[in-house]
Amino acid sequence: MSRAREGGAPGLPGPVRAVLCVCLGNICRSPIAEGVLRHRAREAGLALEVDSAGTGAWHAGEPPDRRATAAAHKQGVILEGRARQVAVEDFARFDLVLAMDRSNHRDLLARCPRPHVGKVRRLGEWDPEGGAPDVPDPYYGGDEGFDEVFALVDRCARALVAALQAAARP
Repeated sequence: MSRAREGGAPGLPGPVRAVLCVCLGNICRSPIAEGVLRHRAREAGLALEVDSAGTGAWHAGEPPDRRATAAAHKQGVILEGRARQVAVEDFARFDLVLAMDRSNHRDLLARCPRPHVGKVRRLGEWDPEGGAPDVPDPYYGGDEGFDEVFALVDRCARALVAALQAAARP
């Protein structure tokens, strides 16, 4: 549920020290989410491991899409890493697995071992504006779509980092 529908930030599945961001091919949305979340966590002084992966392996080994890299660079965020497919081991390794949309969420739940199902969420759940919980895929559009995705992801990442900070307070 979105923040607006719940009347507050969504709950966390427990202590969160590692987050995996997941989209379809791991070259657009999830690398943006990884870079932004890592950047915002560092700014907040929060020790957080952040990685990204795709539900598919079509782009395995490739760097982030040049348009994603450019959108992030304009905002002072660096995108690192190479595309990879999500692995079953990721569900145990990461405390929170953030899908970018309903389809990714459904695919992740289908692969997720039962004990880890509560860790699989959608990044859009943390949208403070209460928008739809999906981060749209900008792959087939122009540069402006990547800027819009960056803004949405940044909004959600800031809210998630604030929730993580609040959860870490005694």
